[in-house]
Amino acid sequence: MNTWRTPGSIIKDAAKSGIIIGGFNVFSVDDAIEVVRAAEEINTPVMLMVNKVGISYMPVEIWASVLRPIAKRAGIPVIVHLDHTTDMDVIRRACKSGFDSVMFDGSQFSLEENICQTRIAAQIAHASGVLLEAEIGAVGYSDGAAGLDYVATMTDPEEAARFEKESYVDWMAISIGNVHRMQQQAAAIDFALLNKIESCTDVPLVIHGSTGITDEDMVKLRNTRVAKVNIGTALRMAFGNTLREEITSKPLVFDRIELFKEPLAALREAAKERLKILSAQDGQYQ
Repeated sequence: MNTWRTPGSIIKDAAKSGIIIGGFNVFSVDDAIEVVRAAEEINTPVMLMVNKVGISYMPVEIWASVLRPIAKRAGIPVIVHLDHTTDMDVIRRACKSGFDSVMFDGSQFSLEENICQTRIAAQIAHASGVLLEAEIGAVGYSDGAAGLDYVATMTDPEEAARFEKESYVDWMAISIGNVHRMQQQAAAIDFALLNKIESCTDVPLVIHGSTGITDEDMVKLRNTRVAKVNIGTALRMAFGNTLREEITSKPLVFDRIELFKEPLAALREAAKERLKILSAQDGQYQ
């Protein structure tokens, strides 16, 4: 069994070290193994994340039983994280089953309600020694997946300062022009707003929707207090596009392992390319 620094210390170090932890949404054991292999090749910490889509078809307890052994066998530190949820029971179960970090997403609540509910989630998480991520402001969705009632808002620095102080959050997701599920690198990151948020808060920061962020902006983010960026769409596109090609070119192949071989290699390469940038191995460390 590997013994690494605690997840909390890894995250705090990332916030001030010039690197960013890549948080990857995974949807199967295959995804998780390939992401870890990519991180091992780069020799950088990584986070395996399960989102609400993942827990809609497999309970958090089973996810924990799948991901924890992969993390323990890895040659680099691996953090297991539950992404967006407002369900306190799911958070409680994730904490009891072995997740290192969980996210309560109160971004659609009023500031007062977000603080109140996040504080409850923090108490649940901290009682099990688990880190809590929460969101202030609301990151939008490029494909409308969150529904017509979802309201995207940029993070207000003063609200972020109050949220940090009163919610007991360990790390904080912010909205500064990043957008979920973008397929092109077209997000306009507001670095001036990020600087204002940094000036009045202390906790490590998180950026969701990083598939849509340009490589140049990602390099700039390394020199901020951003400790983690979430990556999902880039991996799904790499896997899905390659799988489509495999099925089309091999109409007589029905073996799942054979059909998934190239798509998983493409997924691993996509993760590896992102990790190179995040870990300052792209030749652009500043």
